[in-house]
Amino acid sequence: MGFTNIFDAHAHYDDEKFSEDRETLLSELPSKGVVGVVNAAVDIVSAETALSYGERYPFMYAAVGVHPENLEGLQEDYLDRLAKLYEREKAVAIGEIGLDYYWDIEREPQQRVFGEQLSLVNDLNAPVVIHDRDAHGDTLAFLKKYRPKKALLHCFSGSAELMRELMRLDCYISLGGTVTFKNARHSVEVAREVPIDKLLLETDAPYLTPVPFRGKRNDSSLILYTATKIAQIRGMSVQEVLDKTAENAKYFYGIK
Repeated sequence: MGFTNIFDAHAHYDDEKFSEDRETLLSELPSKGVVGVVNAAVDIVSAETALSYGERYPFMYAAVGVHPENLEGLQEDYLDRLAKLYEREKAVAIGEIGLDYYWDIEREPQQRVFGEQLSLVNDLNAPVVIHDRDAHGDTLAFLKKYRPKKALLHCFSGSAELMRELMRLDCYISLGGTVTFKNARHSVEVAREVPIDKLLLETDAPYLTPVPFRGKRNDSSLILYTATKIAQIRGMSVQEVLDKTAENAKYFYGIK
């Protein structure tokens, strides 16, 4: 039997890796059981693109925000522009925003823009999608300071201990293909322990493709392999995992 109710909480279909066959791929996703995809922006331009996908494909939605790797040339009115973009019908969150200490990017501007966008999140009472790469301590400190009503740590890479800290702040986490990787001890522990009503599934497509397709381009239909691994870890059926995480995603993003 085919699986249904696949909800991809975070993808990047505007990536150039989809340039050759984007329309065909997106058109076929519903026939593969995909009921929802949130395309996450990294800047103002990609936010417009993500919204255009939402207008063309009923199952697609957009998160609008400025990623920490995309701060160069950031215009002074970027917060006003994000607020206007968030008013659009298919915009369901501010994101992805956050901190990235993996790359050699100056930290002070990242922290300033992250704080400014979290203030906007609170002003708009919006869900927020957080990018945290090698910046767990500072990300947690920002979340404790700003206390957004609904925060999702996307592609969560922290420990079970950090996950428990985030649960105290009523955050959500999403897991992707990493949980299927051979060395994924943290992800497996988190998948086992996270409260099921706080868990979403994602691809981060075209990246982080699950085993057995690791190294190839990722897409939303491959969430099935992530769900299968989590079902094994938690002693649930695959369809139960898909149903619950789709329900959680719709609640988090305010999708009816």
